[in-house]
Amino acid sequence: MNQNKVIGLTGSIATGKSQVSRFLKNKGIKVVDADLIARDVANFEFVKNKIKEEFGEDLYKDGNLDRKKLAEVVFKNGKAREKLNQIMHPEIYKEIKRQIEDSDELVFVDIPLFFENEDLNKKYGLNFDEIWLVYVDRATQIKRLMKRDDISREYAKEKINSQLSVEEKKEKADVIIDNRATLYETFAQVDSKLKKMC
Repeated sequence: MNQNKVIGLTGSIATGKSQVSRFLKNKGIKVVDADLIARDVANFEFVKNKIKEEFGEDLYKDGNLDRKKLAEVVFKNGKAREKLNQIMHPEIYKEIKRQIEDSDELVFVDIPLFFENEDLNKKYGLNFDEIWLVYVDRATQIKRLMKRDDISREYAKEKINSQLSVEEKKEKADVIIDNRATLYETFAQVDSKLKKMC
C-alpha cells in the first residue's frame, strides 16, 4: 500500500468544485474524478446489460448512456436510484481505489456527493487524510444553478434540496474553499492550502 496523501474534494451542485478540480489538474496534481469514472463504468458491457435490463434499452443512444434520460428516471424515484447505485457503485469504487493506489504522491479524489455517500466510502475502504469543501452560500448556489442550467428558481431549489445542505457539509469538512468571490481569490486559497501541506 502506498503512503500518498489522499484528499477528498467535494461541494454541492453549482458551488464550483469542478473549477477547483480543473485548477488542481492544471497544476499537475493527480485528481481522481468520480464522475468521469462513473461515465466509463456506465459503458462497461456487463453494466450496460444490467442497466438495460433494469431500465430499458432506450437509455443507450449509439452505445452510450443517455445520462439526462437516466437522471430523469432516477431523480424522483428512490427505488430506481437505489437499483442504479447497486449496479454502479461497486465498479466505481473499485476504480477509484485502483487509481489512488497507482499513485505515490498527493491525490485529490473529486466526489460530488461525498458526505451523502460517507457510508459507501467506508464500505468500499476509501480513506481520506482530509476533506476539502468548495463552498458558496445557498443564495449564490441558487443563482448560479439557475444561470448554469437555465432553469427556474423552484427547480433549482428542488435540485439543491435533493442533496445535503452546503451548510451541513461545511460543518463536516476539514478545509473550506470559499468560492463566493472571484476565481482568482478561490485559486489563491487553494494555493495557500497546498503550500501549507508541503
